[in-house]
Amino acid sequence: MRPYLPEKPKPSQNPLSWIRIRQSFTFTPATFRLAWESAPRLFASLGGLTLMNAFLPLLIAWLGKLIIDAVVAGDQKLTLQWVAVELGLIAVQAFSQRGLSLCRQLIGGRLGIDINLRILNKALSLELKDFENPEFYDQLVRARREASSRPLAVVSDSFVLIQHSLTLSGYLVLLMHLNVWAVGGLFLAAMPAALSELYFSTTTFWARNRRSAELRKLNYLEYVLANDSHVKEVKLFKLGPTLLERYRQIAESMNREDQQISLKRTGWGFGLSLIGTVAFYLCYAWIALAAALRKMTLGDLTLYVAAFRQGQQSFQSILSTLGGMYENNLYMSNLFAFLAIPAPPRQPPQALPEGHEEGLRFENVSFQYPGQSEAALRDINLFIPKGQSLALVGHNGAGKTTFIKLLTRLYQPTRGRILLDGRDLQDWDEDVLLKRMAVVFQDFNRYQMSFAENVAMGSLEHGSEKTRMLRAIEHGGASAVLQSLPQGLDTPLGRWFHEGVELSGGQWQKIALARAFMREEADILVLDEPTAALDAEAEFAVFNSFRALTRDRTSILISHRFPTVRMADTILVIEGGRILEQGSHDQLIAADGLYAKLFALQASGYV
Repeated sequence: MRPYLPEKPKPSQNPLSWIRIRQSFTFTPATFRLAWESAPRLFASLGGLTLMNAFLPLLIAWLGKLIIDAVVAGDQKLTLQWVAVELGLIAVQAFSQRGLSLCRQLIGGRLGIDINLRILNKALSLELKDFENPEFYDQLVRARREASSRPLAVVSDSFVLIQHSLTLSGYLVLLMHLNVWAVGGLFLAAMPAALSELYFSTTTFWARNRRSAELRKLNYLEYVLANDSHVKEVKLFKLGPTLLERYRQIAESMNREDQQISLKRTGWGFGLSLIGTVAFYLCYAWIALAAALRKMTLGDLTLYVAAFRQGQQSFQSILSTLGGMYENNLYMSNLFAFLAIPAPPRQPPQALPEGHEEGLRFENVSFQYPGQSEAALRDINLFIPKGQSLALVGHNGAGKTTFIKLLTRLYQPTRGRILLDGRDLQDWDEDVLLKRMAVVFQDFNRYQMSFAENVAMGSLEHGSEKTRMLRAIEHGGASAVLQSLPQGLDTPLGRWFHEGVELSGGQWQKIALARAFMREEADILVLDEPTAALDAEAEFAVFNSFRALTRDRTSILISHRFPTVRMADTILVIEGGRILEQGSHDQLIAADGLYAKLFALQASGYV
């Protein structure tokens, strides 16, 4: 089910229709709830200070009239009294404005953290298939792009709207005594500029949304050009100028579109705002003439001019704020669309069926990646008894890693099912299931953290148990790596942070193996090319240790090295997503099929 996203206006549709504008404010209440949950006291303070700022300008304008009238009357004492009162109100207004600014800053900081935590928490709740979908990444980019600023802008604009609406209401009460038609004309004159802002807000939003994929390309090119994992090839193959030129072309294209929108927005905004300015000065001239003809006092002139000017400014602020809220709500739709992506439901714990078999069973399992025409795995039927070892052999792209991802429930089969101890993997509680598995993938992570933290990632609940950690390090063959580090377990690894020590690929791989061995309770060990970066001696030591550690455990191994593969109880040859051959090393050699051919080819390299 596709998450809600506002429909892009079609050329034949009016982007400023009342229904479309109303729908664009849908997310304001939800944004208010986010702000209230993040900082309730600050949110309440922001509301109180907003009310204070709404009525202070009215009082100050009225005091201006009283001061002028006192001056004209020649009453020195009353003049000084009203000046003193206005000074006090100006001080209160300055305090309230500072308070508003402080509240916005504090709410913004708190809200930015909380929303980013929600985004990351949502990302953690989703499945691997989501992260392999370009559309998902576009949604993620749109959600994160302005997550720290747009929610605060919605809240701030809402309170500004309330403030100016209350202030404007007060001015209208004053001005209605003067001339109703003049007041109406004055405020209608500000409408064209406001509608122009709404139109260009919509245009800007859809332009940025449409460029989500291009923005990801820019971020990726930045990463390649300025990351330690790519710098060797970039320099060796002189890729820098080519990649930099590609970055420049994409950035310039996006900037040109932004410039065109900005120029049109500025031109139309300036031209239409002149209508409001001309209307104000026509009213100003009419009031001034009325004062010159002694139809009103100088105090009334001061009050009405201030009311007209500030009332029009309040009205323009309301329209501008509505435009900002409209634009900000459009961006908030991206955030809430991402947060609304359904996460897979957690299965309640269930009892194992009576008389269940012990082991892993694949029943008619097939899997096809989204958007692909061919299945990665087809009709896999297999039983791996508890405590036995299985090795997967086949050409690159045959489906071996997909097999592992299905086994570890990172994917769900397109057809068929996988059973563990007689229960479908989908019916297992995720936490219980994952604690039974220890996995080392070919593309394991290299955490820019300390040596101890890298190993502890395998079992965080036991990360403080040094004895367990040292056992895992020994079993993974990483003891020599640890002894060579200047700060031992506390040594930062990688070059991203201060005093970090970079390791070779083989050393990182040993740490990844140690991470897997931290899960001593796991009874299923999965190794996907776990020794690809190790030398022959290190590989032999690791697999001797692995063979000892996997007694009474189920182990599944992917490797292209046949001295390692032949240790397994059963060898599975996968080709084109299907099981081509199955049996022990001796059985497959005797069958003289693909396995025997691959074994002979590798053996010939040692002759």
